Amino acid sequence: MASRSFSEGWGAEFIAPDRVRFRLWATAHDTISLRLAGQDTAMTPVGDGWFTCEVSGVAPGAEYQFVLSDGTAIADPASRAQKADVNGPSLVVDPSGYAWQHPEWAGRPWEETVVYELHIGTFTPEGTFQAAIARLPELASLGITMIEVMPVSQFSGNRGWGYDGVLLYATHSAYGTPDDFRAFVDAAHGQGLSVVLDIVLNHFGPEGNYLPRLSPDFFHKERMTPWGAGIAYDIDAVRRYITDAPLYWLTAFNLDGLRFDAIDQIKDSADKHILIEIAGRIRNEITQRPIHLTTEDSRNVIFLHPREADGSAPLFTGEWNDDFHNAVHVFATGETHAYYQDFADYPEKQVARILAEGFAYQGEVSAQTGETRGVDSRGQPPVAFVDFIQNHDQVGNRAQGERLIALAGAERTKVLLATLLLSPHIPLMFMGEEYGETNPFLFFTDFHGDLARAVREGRAQEFAGHAGHEEGSVPDPNDEETFLRSKLDWQKADTEEGQRWLALCKTLLALRQEYIVPLLASAGGHAGKIIATAEGFLAVSWRFPAGTLSLALNIGEDPQPLPDLPGKTLFALPDAAETLTRNAVIVRLAQGDTQ
Repeated sequence: MASRSFSEGWGAEFIAPDRVRFRLWATAHDTISLRLAGQDTAMTPVGDGWFTCEVSGVAPGAEYQFVLSDGTAIADPASRAQKADVNGPSLVVDPSGYAWQHPEWAGRPWEETVVYELHIGTFTPEGTFQAAIARLPELASLGITMIEVMPVSQFSGNRGWGYDGVLLYATHSAYGTPDDFRAFVDAAHGQGLSVVLDIVLNHFGPEGNYLPRLSPDFFHKERMTPWGAGIAYDIDAVRRYITDAPLYWLTAFNLDGLRFDAIDQIKDSADKHILIEIAGRIRNEITQRPIHLTTEDSRNVIFLHPREADGSAPLFTGEWNDDFHNAVHVFATGETHAYYQDFADYPEKQVARILAEGFAYQGEVSAQTGETRGVDSRGQPPVAFVDFIQNHDQVGNRAQGERLIALAGAERTKVLLATLLLSPHIPLMFMGEEYGETNPFLFFTDFHGDLARAVREGRAQEFAGHAGHEEGSVPDPNDEETFLRSKLDWQKADTEEGQRWLALCKTLLALRQEYIVPLLASAGGHAGKIIATAEGFLAVSWRFPAGTLSLALNIGEDPQPLPDLPGKTLFALPDAAETLTRNAVIVRLAQGDTQ
């Protein structure tokens, strides 16, 4: 399988079987040396802050560093792999050296997608790419079609969520080698599973980021993000670093797509926004298989997710729909603090609107911020929205990392899971959700010294004064026990209760693939309609060229009469009846042309 050339960009690249070109942008330095095999070689300045050096006799796995004019040796900011941590030597990597076992993989269409989000470090006891491979057949047999891997770019220490990466092109060494990640993707493809990677293009982590010392202009110090200075996407060398990275991951690892984290923090003044440039390049350069690109964006915008007349996505495929999670969370738990206050009033109406139209906030004023948020989303097809009732963010950003099952109870969670998996939106499940995992997913890091202290104290202050959180009760992110508590307990899947959860998920996902997926390829906008709402109750329907799908659920105390829902019952929990009792859901389908 051919590997794309990035010879005009950053980093180390083979230009012949044993000859490597090294490139670095370092505007703050007059001289830069390459340290390779114990020898320092002066790199050649080629203008505009770029330094280059070509060396023969280099084999994959060779260690190297860049030496600054003050004698400091640093990792390659575009390192493809590290020997160990972010501050140590980088390794020369040949992406074409891996022998793919499933080179015929042609991908899967978006409408079939059922996403399973996982964190490599906590997915298995070992916490490695290789160990995760053993679990892939179970996910495939369950009905999962896509694995979404939380960020794996190299970050400081061994433990972390991955959103503090500093070497954007390097696989995290604690998880394994680049070829180990390729083996994971390869094995997933062998099971019929797509693999997408979560990438972070909006900031760098606080430890091991040497870019400010190399080229201070890499960042706009006058523009801050929640995590530090904003990236200067308008600078050519910076833009090259950022735009090449997604293509590198897609081509070097044969990935099926990417999830772009917090894109509302990607501020670009160029005529063509960098995200549109990235998506356009991907669409133009990878045409032999479907590539699925999703975004996370609190603004509730749709300009990045247009559709062609045939339903294809020329830019980004779908949007993480935080509105769905937040409204469902308030609906199920009654919590209304922080951003949940936007959904405090009549949450069942909010959930119904989201299911029918896409977003809850389509230009209304947010109670949390006092500002308008969102645009009209009714014209978007249902598959433009990726919904979830829990994910790494919404679980892990709670002080105690509780999963929904611990907050809403098993029976109510099952109703919401059925709603998630049988709606025409694209569903996402968080690892362990399929067997009713109750272990928390906490916020964990592996920092040291003053940085560790600052993170620990900042986390405690974040929840100070919150109901139920006494002083000293917030787990220390840097304590290894916090990380270990977040690992999945796969033994639960083998219990009687775990087996019941798995059976429910398998049933729901089989129904989705048989009855709902065929509706979605031709699904357009303006498909949904709210039928009825009452306290704890909602009913929604969607009209498609191939049929009408209807869903009603009740998690309220009072029984609710079942509206007139056309067609046959696909699923009912408990058994179908004329009245929906507490913690009940029913889904019906009337097949045939209903337009």
